Amino acid sequence: MSEPALIVLADGTWFSGKAFGAPTRSVGEVVFNTSMSGYQEILTDPSYRGQLVTMTSPHIGNYGVNELDVESDRIQVAGLIVREASRIASSYRATSTLHEYLQDAGVPAVTGVDTRALTRRIRDAGAVMGALVHGAVPDDAPSIAAELASGPQYGDLDYVSLVSTAQPQRVVLRETGDRYAPHVVTLVPDSGDWGSNAPLVVVIDYGVKYSILRHLADRGFRVLLVPHDTSVEAIMARAPAGVMLSNGPGDPGSMDGAVARVDSLLGKVPVFGICLGHQLLSRAIGGETFKLKFGHRGPNQPVLEQATGRVQITAQNHGYAVTLDNPRVPVSISYKNLNDGTIEGIEVPSLRAFSAQHHPEAAPGPHDAAGLFDRFWEMVEAGPS
Repeated sequence: MSEPALIVLADGTWFSGKAFGAPTRSVGEVVFNTSMSGYQEILTDPSYRGQLVTMTSPHIGNYGVNELDVESDRIQVAGLIVREASRIASSYRATSTLHEYLQDAGVPAVTGVDTRALTRRIRDAGAVMGALVHGAVPDDAPSIAAELASGPQYGDLDYVSLVSTAQPQRVVLRETGDRYAPHVVTLVPDSGDWGSNAPLVVVIDYGVKYSILRHLADRGFRVLLVPHDTSVEAIMARAPAGVMLSNGPGDPGSMDGAVARVDSLLGKVPVFGICLGHQLLSRAIGGETFKLKFGHRGPNQPVLEQATGRVQITAQNHGYAVTLDNPRVPVSISYKNLNDGTIEGIEVPSLRAFSAQHHPEAAPGPHDAAGLFDRFWEMVEAGPS
């Protein structure tokens, strides 16, 4: 970790550090996450595709990485920015260090960055495109910034097609013997008899986290993962008991095709949306989306459950939010963010649909909102009203 590296923002601001991870460069939207742990789950979360993630916690990599604490089959972030990367992995569960993990995946990272100053910059100016460049020095910053200014912005790119499954796959839970991850998700080809008559949930994969699939399977659902552009006819041909709209990356305002398919599903089957799925459901009933200044990313986001007045501490990862000024059907707001008042969940009783902007699966935590999966089970079991 001795080679110099730069983080350069599109406005010309730069931050210096030392290179680690893969010896390359990467471009993405620079965001920050306030988690103190769970960096492996963050790295492998498909919702971070196309983003350079800054960790606000100063020490990252302390417990290394392992084969179980993943949210997809690969690292998804464009790059990682930390104040101090641990050179060793102090955990009996670790199979490699963070540096080795990033290096093997071809993902660059930088340590020694003043992440406090970078986070303040993002909070003041908003999330912005940036470049993480190994071997760069301050004199290189102006030319790098010029390239960023003329290049595509985060919302211009279709990340969902990059992270979605290419073929339908079934979810199988594998026992591990690990006390912290006793069973993990395995995806298998969709063929043959299920060997079960449990309710079938079709998950439309916009970039789903494995923990969402695990929560569904844990509750007794048969779970089928399908590509993001699967037709409504193909979904309904499976006779699903419910449909899950998954999380995922990108700008929901540019996903008109997905919104049209969600619109066609509504009323046919119970629907539960999480994060991007929440935004697509909101658009399908006449809502709109807008980009937040710097987003909500971390495990310490308070939301108010409107029906009970209870506060839940939730995990979140999103850069967009919704408005519901002129919905085409009756809708109620079920959750609100207590930091900025944005909508965190909706209920559409007439269409048997509901959603959450926050993450009820919350790997690695907190788990205040996990009951939303039970709510989905109850809705499916209740059948048509």
